[in-house]
Amino acid sequence: MDRIERDLLGTLPVPADAYYGIQTARALRNFPISGYRLRPAMIRALGLVKKACAQANMEAGLLPDDVAQAIMQAAQEVADGAFNDQFLVDPIQGGAGTSINMNANEVIANRALEILGLPRGRYDVVHPNNHVNMSQSTNDVIPTAFRIALLDMLQPAVAALERLSASLAAKADQFARVLKVARTHLQDAVPIYLGQEFRAYARVVARHAARLRTAAEALCRVNLGGTAVGTGLNAPPQYAARAVELLREWTGYPLRQAEDLVDATQNVDDLVALSGALRDTAVSLSKIASDLRLMASGPRAGLGELRLPPVQPGSSIMPGKVNPVIPEVVNQVAFQLQGNDLVVSLAAQHGQLELNVMLPVVMHNLFESVHMLGNAARVFAEQCVDGIAANEEKLRHDAERCIGLATVLNLYIGYEAASFVATESLRTGKPIRDVVLEHRLLPEDVLDALLQPDNLTRGGTLPPVGPHADVRRTGAAGAERSSAEQAGAAGGAPEAGGEP
Repeated sequence: MDRIERDLLGTLPVPADAYYGIQTARALRNFPISGYRLRPAMIRALGLVKKACAQANMEAGLLPDDVAQAIMQAAQEVADGAFNDQFLVDPIQGGAGTSINMNANEVIANRALEILGLPRGRYDVVHPNNHVNMSQSTNDVIPTAFRIALLDMLQPAVAALERLSASLAAKADQFARVLKVARTHLQDAVPIYLGQEFRAYARVVARHAARLRTAAEALCRVNLGGTAVGTGLNAPPQYAARAVELLREWTGYPLRQAEDLVDATQNVDDLVALSGALRDTAVSLSKIASDLRLMASGPRAGLGELRLPPVQPGSSIMPGKVNPVIPEVVNQVAFQLQGNDLVVSLAAQHGQLELNVMLPVVMHNLFESVHMLGNAARVFAEQCVDGIAANEEKLRHDAERCIGLATVLNLYIGYEAASFVATESLRTGKPIRDVVLEHRLLPEDVLDALLQPDNLTRGGTLPPVGPHADVRRTGAAGAERSSAEQAGAAGGAPEAGGEP
């Protein structure tokens, strides 16, 4: 059976067992858009806001105690998730969130009536607008609840980023002495420790987590009490301050009423800043994921420097194939977040005059971004980074033959002679060390000191160099002896021992 409800547009049937009412029913007809429903965090925040407003109105003498207490109990039940199935409106909607606000008002009103022993729909006793929405507007309730919900969702997301940073830092410690070839322009560069690469990853993720915490601080400024346009029409003195105080106590967040409610109702720059911080985080995670995919490419025909943990078979046709599916999903999450940020930016631009009516799509995209980022960071750490192993044999082999090793020779035999060594190493496949010794460009003990990993990667103490140093004289003599015999093979040997 249905019950018939009335609003300014007429009447509609509402399911008899529904806690929602006619305005929710209209929204279900008007906005079958995304197929999504409100996030539980938003429903919880709405319940808390409605409870705080009811108590503040009761203390101000505007709500009878019995009605206020019933509304407060019903609102707390909503906050606890007891009526999530009654919040049916699509999050993408016209009206700046009016349908969301009325969905909450109707559910709370009908549950309050039930608490008072009355049937649903007896709005002459507890009315969705007159009582549950007293001293409020969609335009201050929805932004306030939205910020509280974002704060709730950001906590686990930031914790997941910090967990990922810790996982990367642990790998940095594990790989601290694993020497490899660094790359610039996707070409071999100078040596680097694998641990240094992972330390850089850990640091950038930690910075992003800190930036998100900073962006979250701005969400604590709410416009509750501004009602329709920020002027506070229909809100009694001290009501808003008391409601915000209650919300601060119940949520644990340092919520505060905005100093300029017109500004806080018009503008969503704090949400744009948060979206930008989420986007920036996604960009860095995507870069790390792409690096890992490159370093783990192969296993035979790619770089093959890392072994990512196998989490699922990689092909329905190629036996034994395993794909880097976790870094791949991180890349895709990053693409989605960058798209979401564009939507938020466009919606912020089109909030004309005293109200941003595009807030629903801002809410939807920010909720999705926070949710996806937190999940991606957690999965990245647990299903990928924690289990990464280094192919140390391959890394060592490549590092010994890296022509970038010749860079450290510049100060001792000159750039031209060092270029000759690099070219010869590349031509013959011999390690840099063997080429230098073969052509007697440096004494073996000096060369070994130069090629110590810490000297190559951390600016360690190098042997003395200067125009009168023995090493320079020895190197020059060796190069002179070898230049003639190498001229044909190398297109003419450089003058050895030249000035750096």
